[in-house]
Amino acid sequence: MRIALAQIVASTEPDANLDLVREHVARAKDAGAELVVFPEATMASFTTRSAAVAQPVDGEWARGVRDAAREHGIAVVVGMFTPGADGKARNTLLVVDAVGELVATYDKIHLFDAWGFEESRHMEAGDTPVVVEVGGVRFGLATCYDVRFPELFKHLANAGAEVILVPTSWANGPRKAEQFRALCVARALDSTCFILAAGQADPATVGMEVKKGSPTGIGHSVAVSPLGEVLAEGGEAPELVVVDVDASTIEESRGRLPVLATSRFGIAVP
Repeated sequence: MRIALAQIVASTEPDANLDLVREHVARAKDAGAELVVFPEATMASFTTRSAAVAQPVDGEWARGVRDAAREHGIAVVVGMFTPGADGKARNTLLVVDAVGELVATYDKIHLFDAWGFEESRHMEAGDTPVVVEVGGVRFGLATCYDVRFPELFKHLANAGAEVILVPTSWANGPRKAEQFRALCVARALDSTCFILAAGQADPATVGMEVKKGSPTGIGHSVAVSPLGEVLAEGGEAPELVVVDVDASTIEESRGRLPVLATSRFGIAVP
């Protein structure tokens, strides 16, 4: 399957960001992709109050995504905000198939309470890992800070995932790009899955000023094989990263590196 990672810079305006989605859905289709993956917080950047823009998955913004998928005949995964409890939002991934049907949602499990940022102040955490089949490939879903938790990735692999998608809006800082790449490679090796991480581009590359400390993106979207090979990687600026993924190689990779089959975690941690 050919998959496109749409490395964009989201603004605070959901309507403008929906236009970006439409544009990149068309570009991905023109590139021959069957699936296009957008970053976390594509609906609105983390410089806005998420609850103020949150909409249900059957709301106007999500319908716009579904219409774009249907028009171009391509599946879409995109980060948005949905209403949560107590005035909070949920950090949600929307999965739409190539005929515009909503096939899955995932609410981010591990909220980004690190490096001085407290996502849990305005977000409600999810509690359910998700594996969904799109175009004959089984995809696990994770969001940004989730990538620091190998247990989730092993769970997704054991639940049948062949490819794990990781939309992100990574926080900038010293050596953060190196950390991000290393984590994606490590999670590929932990799970023996393909890891495809679609990140927000660095807003500075388009002259956009951002609130200091907000996780607004560094670019470096990356695709990693089940054996830890970096297959494709973006730079810091907006771009479309396109990669071909052959899920039929998963069995061979897991035969060479049988970490799932030989794990003794139940013995090591009774």
